[in-house]
Amino acid sequence: MPALIQYRLRTCCVAAALLAAGFALSGCAGMSETVAPAFADPAKYELYDCKQLEGERKSLASRTGDLQRLMDKAQTGAGGAVVSELAYRNEYIAVRGQAQMAEDAWRRNRCRETPPEAMPAAAPAPATNPGPIKPAPKSTRAVR
Repeated sequence: MPALIQYRLRTCCVAAALLAAGFALSGCAGMSETVAPAFADPAKYELYDCKQLEGERKSLASRTGDLQRLMDKAQTGAGGAVVSELAYRNEYIAVRGQAQMAEDAWRRNRCRETPPEAMPAAAPAPATNPGPIKPAPKSTRAVR
């Protein structure tokens, strides 16, 4: 009888440990929003001017979109959630943190988007016509 009680006690302890590990790991999925700034250097964008920040923001937005597409694509396959987390999640969080720091510097500097410049009007073709092209004169030298 005591062996049966020990077996049940051991089974309950293992189940409780697995349950606790599951709760601990499930919390990692929701932490990305608060952890993102921890992966970025807060002073990186301190000396950037608005033009530099604009380029950096566009670059970071593009990279964030690329990583999100890669993660979405990886999740469509078998075991994709694991591959997505292992391959892309850390870089995605780091890029999001950098984007957040760049956005903070953008607001702090009171920067504004530059409007796209209008294309200059095409220059008109030159009006002068040099005339027809003449063939080169034939050489009178003998070929040996």
